[in-house]
Amino acid sequence: MGKESRACPKLQVHDWLSDVPNTFNRGEIVEVRFKNTRKDYYFNVHGIHLEIGDMVAVEASPGHDIGMVSLTGDLVLKQIQRHKVTYIDGELRKVYRVAKPVDIEKWEEAMSLEHQTMLKARNIAEELQLNMKIGDVEFQGDKTKAIFYYIADERVDFRQLIKVYAETFRIRIEMKQIGARQEAGRIGGIGPCGRELCCSSWMTNFVSVTTNAARYQEISLNPQKLAGQCGKLKCCLNYELDCYMDAQKDFPSTQIPLHTRKGKYLFQKADIFNRVLWYALDGSGPNRIVALTVDKVKEIIKKNRNSESVDELISDVDASMVISESTGYQNVVGQDSLDRFDKLEDKPIRRKKKGRNPRNDKKQPPRNLKNNRGDNETPHSIKQENKNIKEEERNHRNRSNIKNKQRPNDSKGPNKPEGMHKQHVKETPNATTKGGGENKKRPIQKKKKNFRRPKKDDA
Repeated sequence: MGKESRACPKLQVHDWLSDVPNTFNRGEIVEVRFKNTRKDYYFNVHGIHLEIGDMVAVEASPGHDIGMVSLTGDLVLKQIQRHKVTYIDGELRKVYRVAKPVDIEKWEEAMSLEHQTMLKARNIAEELQLNMKIGDVEFQGDKTKAIFYYIADERVDFRQLIKVYAETFRIRIEMKQIGARQEAGRIGGIGPCGRELCCSSWMTNFVSVTTNAARYQEISLNPQKLAGQCGKLKCCLNYELDCYMDAQKDFPSTQIPLHTRKGKYLFQKADIFNRVLWYALDGSGPNRIVALTVDKVKEIIKKNRNSESVDELISDVDASMVISESTGYQNVVGQDSLDRFDKLEDKPIRRKKKGRNPRNDKKQPPRNLKNNRGDNETPHSIKQENKNIKEEERNHRNRSNIKNKQRPNDSKGPNKPEGMHKQHVKETPNATTKGGGENKKRPIQKKKKNFRRPKKDDA
């Protein structure tokens, strides 16, 4: 791994003049980057051979600081013109030496105290009831000074705060105010586009963004969609703003209505790069709109100023352009209709058919009874009818058995063989046998009448 690979990709500068020999800046001035977005430029007085990615000890006030060389060569002079440069008596600060292992160890110890110091600083600011937020803390390389980055919407009097910080941490204190965009750049994150935030990857300066950028690009003014993770308007709203402004230079004002004999037409929307404007009749709503080219709209406005009337607006745009504008989201299945659930009441309810159970075939009544049923019979009535049929069959079977039991023993039909009646007569264990050994039924004993004991008076 080379020295260049050790450089952090955040705010890294690509030296596109690396293959060109340096003519103006032969290693005299170098760009050194520190924590967060802090960069500064130093003069290499000792003529040390420095490359991108080298750790160097540079001049600070007081003491020295440890940083990383991020750029060398002629391109440094161009960067000085863009950024603010720190001068001491009209001269740049100096590069002392390449950082030694002792310097790097002390620098790493100072960085390990930054998070703990930030938490304590926040608690102290809350106790003093100051309307500010400590975003980050950066220690100097020699651990003699610390920079406290804070965010505040209003001006804050932190004179008492600095005294408390100096007594608590025993170091020199420097307060530096940053904005919400700079804080998001230091923290980092993923934007709604799916890529790393621009402020944490390549942006070094922040340009003010206003809602006019969204208006020029025909973007709906939705705060939730226009705001970034920092809570401010997205910086990417300015990326294509110049193209939209150039395309709308000869566009008429959208506040001017078009007067016709049919009525007044108002502006609805625009396709800037296709140079098409849509107008709708006042009172008819945006459903019936007419697509007109920019030149046609200019012509109608000119006629209205000369008190000339226009019969009716007729679209002069190609059909393919209008179709492409209308195609997009379409309510195909009626999911946006408010009465989509009411239409279900008109449809008949289809019940799921149950599978046929072969066990129920045995319980079905005879065909002649089944065919005589009415169409309005319920399952309960059918079940009751089957039950009645079974009872009739059971009663018929019992009557036939009773008749066979009551038939006399000596009665023989002309076609019946002897002894046939014995099949219907059962022997009972209590039956008495008399002469002849024939089985006879026990005689039925009549119940005795209730005998009332006579009273003494009757005797």
